[in-house]
Amino acid sequence: MRLGSTAAVTLFFLLWMTRSFGQQPASSGSTATPTPTATPVVFSPQTLGELKRLQQAALNSDYAYRQVAHLANNIGPRLSGSAQAAKAVEYVANELKAIGCEVQLEKVMVPHWVRGEETAALVQFPGQAENTTQKIVLCALGASVATSPEGLTSEVVAVKNFDELKSLGRYKVGGKIVLFNYPFDKQMAAEGRAGEAYGEAVVYRSDGPSAAARLGAVACLIRSVGGADYRLPHTGQTDYANDAPKIPAAAVTAEDADLIADLVRQGPVKMRLVLTPQQLPDVESYNVIGDIKGSEHPEQVVIVSGHLDSWDLGTGAIDDGAGVAVSMEAANLIEKLHLKPKRTIRVIAWMNEENGSRGSKQYAKDHGREDHFAAMETDNGAGHPLGVNIKGKPEVKQMLAPVAAILQDSGAGVLNLVEHCGADIGPFEKAGVPCFSPIQDSRFYFNFHHTAADTLDKIVPKELAENSAVVAVAAYALANMEQSLPR
Repeated sequence: MRLGSTAAVTLFFLLWMTRSFGQQPASSGSTATPTPTATPVVFSPQTLGELKRLQQAALNSDYAYRQVAHLANNIGPRLSGSAQAAKAVEYVANELKAIGCEVQLEKVMVPHWVRGEETAALVQFPGQAENTTQKIVLCALGASVATSPEGLTSEVVAVKNFDELKSLGRYKVGGKIVLFNYPFDKQMAAEGRAGEAYGEAVVYRSDGPSAAARLGAVACLIRSVGGADYRLPHTGQTDYANDAPKIPAAAVTAEDADLIADLVRQGPVKMRLVLTPQQLPDVESYNVIGDIKGSEHPEQVVIVSGHLDSWDLGTGAIDDGAGVAVSMEAANLIEKLHLKPKRTIRVIAWMNEENGSRGSKQYAKDHGREDHFAAMETDNGAGHPLGVNIKGKPEVKQMLAPVAAILQDSGAGVLNLVEHCGADIGPFEKAGVPCFSPIQDSRFYFNFHHTAADTLDKIVPKELAENSAVVAVAAYALANMEQSLPR
């Protein structure tokens, strides 16, 4: 039966009332007044008050900054397997014990790759002055194999992307050094989409060496992935495929990538390349785990985390000393304010995110059967936070609206549904556990990320404290929800 316009409007209103207030529409013959059903409480008034206290305490604390300062300045770069990584494990474990956490060191075997000599020069190129060379600034990619100690000398082929490489074929690539000159999109980063720009370019770092090797290349260079200026090379892990030979792999600066590409267009270019990294036997290391046990549901775990390892060119301040520090701060403030989370809050400093993710994989294997209520990771620098990313069902966003209202006091009230929140909590995302991360201003993050410029001065103390507030408030809110999160 087709409804007239008045009847349709009436039905729409009744359906809206049902959805909004949980009541059933009265039958046409009834004169009873419907009674609205109370909306289930997600956060108690006490919890909301405690969240505001946490926020203010975080904004006025320098604990997180002191922690990242020690990790970056006193301990330094913390590549997996290094003495500095071991020292960082010891330091963070002791700090979490001092806070009052129940601390465990959980063993994980990690790769031990060591950077060696890395030099390059153009020894033949159009317009070359007699008896001169042109220096090229580069760094080996993580897991790169070595050249001979004397290096190798070969002609360079420059391509923009995988399709152009494929079009050249083995005849033009075999025996050559391949340069992938794919630029990081700075405009995209300036618009606040730095993660997308990075995702588009980083595939050449991971897959480029094997793609070149399949066509017979003797070495592979990539344009550094990121927005760095001043001839800063950008390191990171490469991913050798099983169906291709392993060839030496390095990242050249953006300026030098353009230089080489320009010269190749003019005529033959030859490079002498020396890379002497070593892949040493795996080393025993640890994830650092600190628990604040829940008062009502200790078996339900809320993870708050960052990764402790870093690349070796800088001191790992923004990637990811900052993430570890704000996670430690969440536990520090909860204990300092004598708050009692209903669920267990578990601070984790992951080991080996940068070149293998073995720490998170080992944790998932060892703790996969535990009841993980939620997982949070901070691994996108220390820029001003805008809110919280959510990998979960849309209902989660609605449930956290009261938390967003509190966070808005420091300009961090945005809740955003995303497809991915963090590498180390990836196993939980796949398992359907609701996952979270701060939304951070990353417009300049990739200017320093994985470079020698990842140092403490890039962190603004006030902005780090704002991140601490987001992480502490979100973690405690999740631990004290009156309802379960939908999965």
